Amino acid sequence: MSAFADTSIVCALTCLQDNTPYAKSLVSDFKEPIQLSALVVFEFRQSVRLQAFRFSRDRSQGFSKAVADAMLDQLDENIARGVFAVPSIDWMDVYSLAERLSIRHTFQQGHRTMDVLHVATALHLKTKVFLSFDQKQVLLAKKEGLKVPR
Repeated sequence: MSAFADTSIVCALTCLQDNTPYAKSLVSDFKEPIQLSALVVFEFRQSVRLQAFRFSRDRSQGFSKAVADAMLDQLDENIARGVFAVPSIDWMDVYSLAERLSIRHTFQQGHRTMDVLHVATALHLKTKVFLSFDQKQVLLAKKEGLKVPR
């Protein structure tokens, strides 16, 4: 069964967090690579770089560049090993799906742009399972018929 992961899952698999063991167990349940979009990859990389920048300005925030580099390397290794795959995506189709999701759900549930784009991408890729620790995103994915393990 195919699955799509958002940035929260990637973070949990590249840096030790409270939810890292659960993220590892989720990913190990799938025989084929977990799908990521180039947007998820960029969002993750940008966030890691920003945290290293914040740490360089105030050591009580973010994390060191060494930690950031290790996280970025871990993502690349997970892609190279086939834990994750980053398929080509028709972004115009994703944006069209996202617009429809926004119309149907945002007034009622208040979804953020990236959350809508991630769910739209999962639908575009025709994945069956959506992996995220973001509860609003999980709600949207479930409303759109994606399975969300818990």
